[in-house]
Amino acid sequence: MPELPEVETTRRGITPYLQGQTIAKAVVRNAKLRWSIPDNLSTLVSGLTIQDIHRRAKYLLLECETGTLIIHLGMSGSLRVYPLTTERKAELLHQHDHFDLVLQNGTVLRLRDPRRFGAVLWQAGDALLHPLLINLGPEPLTPEFNGSGLFDQTRGRVASIKQTLMNQQVVVGVGNIYANEALFTAGIHPKTPSGRISKIRYEKLVHAIKQTLQQAIEAGGSSLRDFVHSDGTPGYFQQHYWVYGREGQLCKKCGSLIKQIRQNQRSSYYCPACQH
Repeated sequence: MPELPEVETTRRGITPYLQGQTIAKAVVRNAKLRWSIPDNLSTLVSGLTIQDIHRRAKYLLLECETGTLIIHLGMSGSLRVYPLTTERKAELLHQHDHFDLVLQNGTVLRLRDPRRFGAVLWQAGDALLHPLLINLGPEPLTPEFNGSGLFDQTRGRVASIKQTLMNQQVVVGVGNIYANEALFTAGIHPKTPSGRISKIRYEKLVHAIKQTLQQAIEAGGSSLRDFVHSDGTPGYFQQHYWVYGREGQLCKKCGSLIKQIRQNQRSSYYCPACQH
C-alpha cells in the first residue's frame, strides 16, 4: 500500500504539471472505487484552476477556487502524468485506468488502481472539514508530532506501540512498513505496550520516525507490488530496509535472525536482540 513517503513523492512529482493549470474535464471510466466517484464530478471541476497541491496523511488535495479534489491511492493505486495526443491515447490506456483529470493544456493526470481501493472525491469549501480528514492526528514530519506529546497521549494505553503508530488519530501516514523500520531504529519491540514506554524512549522513537520517513521520501518511496512515481519509475527505499520483509534473514546490525509476528492482521518484523 502506498504510505506517506509514496504519497509525498507523488505530490512532488505531479505538482509541476498541475499547479496553476485549468481543468478541462474529468473522465470517469469506473466510478466504483472504495467510495464512488461523484456522478457530477466533471461538471464540478471543469473550468477550475488547480491553485495548489497538498498532502494530508495519505490523501492528495488538489485545491481549486471553490473546493478540493481529494485523491487516495488505496492499496494499489498510482497517479501518472501523460501528454494527451491522438497518437498515444489508445496506446497508454490500461484496463485499470479508472479516472482521468484532463487539463486545458492537454496534460492528463491518470489514476491507475488495480484493486479499486482508492478514491476520487470532491469537497466544497475547506477540504479539512471532509469526514475522512477532520479527525486525523498530527503530521509526523511537523513539530506538532513530538516525543513529549506522544508520551502524554499514550498514558494508560494498553495497545502495543506498533498498533498505536498505526492509529490515524495518534499520528497520520506512518503506515506498516515505516512503523516497522522506525521501531527497529529506536530499539523498541513492536509488542511493547505504548503506555509503558518512557518519555526518553518516545523522544528517540519520534526522531526515528521522522528520520525514516525523510529517508524514504529522498529515495522516492518503496516500490512494492504496484507503486510507481508519476513518470512510471519505481522508488528504491526497499533496498535499505532493516527489518521489513526480512524474516529469517540476518540482522544487519547484530547478526540475529529477523522474526515476524502478526498484529491486527498486519505483519510486524523485528530483531529480538536489538529491540526490547
